[in-house]
Amino acid sequence: MDNGIGIYIHIPFCKSKCYYCDFNSYSGREHLAGSYFDALISEMKNSAASLSERPVKSIFIGGGTPSLVNSKYIASLLEVCSKYFKIEPDAEISMESNPGTLSYESLKAHKAAGVNRLSVGLQAWQDRLLESLGRIHRRRQYVENMEAAFRAGFRNINTDLIFGLPGQTFDDWVETLEAVTAIGCSGRDPGTTLDSGLTHLSCYSLKIEEGTDFGDRLEAGTLIPADDELDRKMYHYTVQYLARKGFRHYEISNFARPGYECRHNLIYWKAQEYAGFGAGAHSYLNHKRYNNVCGIEEYIETVKKTPASGRPDAWNDPAAGTLHENIEHIGRKEAMSEFMILGMRLVDGVRSCEFEERFGVSIREMYGDKLERLVKQGLLIKDRDCSERYRLTTLGLDLANKVFVEFI
Repeated sequence: MDNGIGIYIHIPFCKSKCYYCDFNSYSGREHLAGSYFDALISEMKNSAASLSERPVKSIFIGGGTPSLVNSKYIASLLEVCSKYFKIEPDAEISMESNPGTLSYESLKAHKAAGVNRLSVGLQAWQDRLLESLGRIHRRRQYVENMEAAFRAGFRNINTDLIFGLPGQTFDDWVETLEAVTAIGCSGRDPGTTLDSGLTHLSCYSLKIEEGTDFGDRLEAGTLIPADDELDRKMYHYTVQYLARKGFRHYEISNFARPGYECRHNLIYWKAQEYAGFGAGAHSYLNHKRYNNVCGIEEYIETVKKTPASGRPDAWNDPAAGTLHENIEHIGRKEAMSEFMILGMRLVDGVRSCEFEERFGVSIREMYGDKLERLVKQGLLIKDRDCSERYRLTTLGLDLANKVFVEFI
């Protein structure tokens, strides 16, 4: 059985907080970067002994905005990973970034440090929409940064997009998709010298969260959300348009050119294990799920107080402070449930042979009645290609939560 893991490293610094964002990120705190990275490296070193025999299939540096901090910090993280963990030779090493925080020089430094996959948060093509989202950049900066990324040698690049935005029209979304898929391919953008195109697109339907600027405005009645019918029209168009452009729809919100599916995210969707480092980072290891404390200062101080021991339980010494929160043991039944819910997000669905290999029981024995009912409702389809598998139908993709709740 595959005992490989992924590593997630959280960089919580942002230039400013976007109006829709509920991630663990903070603006105006960059002065803490030195102390934060010292603590982050200490956490990684102190955890290495318990993970030293686990092959690392992927590293994902997320945030926040990792590209906001000096590239030397990212290089130091990857140096620690290389020294203390068993990184597979072909491991995917991703870094999130925002336009306006990248330069040719920083991109060259990231590439030299080992980053081989870049994820760029564009969100929308129209400057008026970028402004309405509280984004720090405009379209021109995205195009310039993409050009710099290709000149720096990156050939595996994702772009994040959001549809269903307040004030966004269907034509806006069509223009966005056409523009990003043309970059580097048709030369339609004046002044660009890109010699390739995007390999991956993440297209998310906007979800307005409590505690965000958008959430506050929605509650106050000053924000008009997108119409559900328009949201679904945008989604269906995305699936059809990107297929014509050579992108494989492999997860509800994700599209890739063949062979460029995000390997790190596949670890999550296949309910495999991962180690998270940094403020608020989540881990799923040895049948336990937990997260680190979220505040930057609290994280730094907790790590400082913890003696270097190499023992995973050292982080939960009451005398030093508790780094891990919400510790939850994942039993066999809950693990099965998560395998089904996460696996159903994948367009290929869940294979019976994989379920049986992991849990020693057939998928039909555990969920046969539920699966047959969902098939009859037109939400799932049952295939018998190389092994029996169940996957979402087109209707199921729209009503995925109705499918997921069956396995809770």
